[in-house]
Amino acid sequence: MSQEMKTIIYPVKDIARAKKLFAALLGVQPTVDQPYYAGFEVAGLHVGLNPNGHAQGMTGGVCYWNVSDIEQRTKQLVDAGAQVQQEAKNVGGGRLVAMLRDADGNMIGLIQDT
Repeated sequence: MSQEMKTIIYPVKDIARAKKLFAALLGVQPTVDQPYYAGFEVAGLHVGLNPNGHAQGMTGGVCYWNVSDIEQRTKQLVDAGAQVQQEAKNVGGGRLVAMLRDADGNMIGLIQDT
């Protein structure tokens, strides 16, 4: 079962202000620049800004693990004590995304590209 952490997404309240800050931090401009999401590619890592993240239960940055079977991995994590925060959903281009919480309230993100 493949897995690697290649994405971190931050919930933001003001995406324009956050884009400016992260462009200064990362030294690059966003490769995805939409009102609903901005994303930067740097050193093999995707750094995303989600202006709807707080409403989705994000309390801070969430690391997303790329997995080959999101449904199976979600079940394994639930069986190990995690709770589903957001069921797997298609966010476009065949990409499935899910969020879970561990017993300490930490968020765990999963991504499956089909």
